Amino acid sequence: MHIPQTGLSKQEILATLRAFKSRDMDWKSGRVFCYVYNPGEDPTEVTREAYLEFLTENGLDPSVFPSMLKLETDVVRMVLNLLHGDSNAVGHLTTGGTESIMLAVKTARDKARAEKPHIKEPEMVLPKTAHAAFHKAAHYLSVKPVLVDIDPATFKVRAEDMEKAITENTILLVASAPSYSQGVIDPIEEIGKIAQNHNLLFHVDGCVGGVHLSFMRKLGYDIPDFDFSVPGVTSISTDLHKYGYAAKGCSVIMYRSKEIRKYQIFACTDTTAYTLINPTVLSTKSGGPYAGAWAVLNFLGEEGYMRIIKTVQDAVKKLIDGINAIPELHVLGGPVMCMFSFASDSINVYQLADEMTKRGWYIQGQFSTPLTPRNLHISINFGNAHSVDALLKDLRECVEVVKTKTPIDTDMIKAMVGTALQSPDPEAAFGQLAASAGLTGADLPSEMTFINEVLDNLPDALCNVFLVNYFNDLYV
Repeated sequence: MHIPQTGLSKQEILATLRAFKSRDMDWKSGRVFCYVYNPGEDPTEVTREAYLEFLTENGLDPSVFPSMLKLETDVVRMVLNLLHGDSNAVGHLTTGGTESIMLAVKTARDKARAEKPHIKEPEMVLPKTAHAAFHKAAHYLSVKPVLVDIDPATFKVRAEDMEKAITENTILLVASAPSYSQGVIDPIEEIGKIAQNHNLLFHVDGCVGGVHLSFMRKLGYDIPDFDFSVPGVTSISTDLHKYGYAAKGCSVIMYRSKEIRKYQIFACTDTTAYTLINPTVLSTKSGGPYAGAWAVLNFLGEEGYMRIIKTVQDAVKKLIDGINAIPELHVLGGPVMCMFSFASDSINVYQLADEMTKRGWYIQGQFSTPLTPRNLHISINFGNAHSVDALLKDLRECVEVVKTKTPIDTDMIKAMVGTALQSPDPEAAFGQLAASAGLTGADLPSEMTFINEVLDNLPDALCNVFLVNYFNDLYV
């Protein structure tokens, strides 16, 4: 494809863009249970108009666009107050949870460089359930991730196991409120005490839970302390474009004090160009997400958020009870809010997900680990809460369909994987494996069962190589 010699009309451009979405899942129908968080038409419209109002304003230099500074400080202070930050607590807006987490790890690394220069190979201790963004941060920033197993019954990390993993190289402890996979909250208070005893920074990943859990608490739900009310918590990440229902991408990274936050900021006067000062990873950044977040927080207000959260949690209870009432399915652990996973001891859940996709639903598959079975993940939000009854009906029917299907030949898949692992030419072996699984070329697969079976049987390190190669071929 080339840039057209003559520009297209507005009508042609918009029609073509809409056509690109023909294969996208219809998230507006309430049948997509991940990735999109829909607060309803009115909040969405207000957010859209606010976003466009600040589309071209640039957050790079607040002296040129003081409006951006105002938007950011307002939004950050609102979220800090929600999460019990005092007047010393500070923060910044980022593009999403990954950037917020990246900055928390970078801050811990640079603080250790300044205050503990004897540490040459820094480590962070995190549960096996911690989000993959921590592993990405570790990869980018040369911080070793030390993984701690979870309790296979509760899916929470044990505080004593976190403490045992601490070494002289540890610079950061990590816990989730809640973890994405099973929606449970790690023992934040206990880990906070450990952080204090060992003089360590402690980051709470509240990307999915920060806003939702806070309003559940205001509604009277029994929510354990997870935020700055816990001594020892030094930083928190909270995504506004998830259960804050803001436009993508907008997250908040918060610190207990400026003394910690200063290690996040980057400045450079070492070139012939303008002085660069970046509180976050990006330099140029659109004001759209800032304004969108400011708008939705002020439009919904506490009453609007609590109305949304009450609606969502009522739907969650109905959905969890309904899934547990299906004999072949069971919800894992004790999910605290509106995200959870469910498994089966008798049917292939990957086949179940494919059958649900045929009916227009999207439910996210998750691979097995030594401590967790393969499972399907669900995230409920205001935009799909009304679909619970229809979802349960199709789940019941699709379970019966899967029971009649020929089981996947797992022995054959394990043999294929074993052959690939023993090959003297790993690249060629992975190519053959990808072809067998239907992961070749630029076309996206229509069914995922066989692919998920192959990936589920690969060791993590080799599965990652497999996926890197696939994505390397998928994109231009």
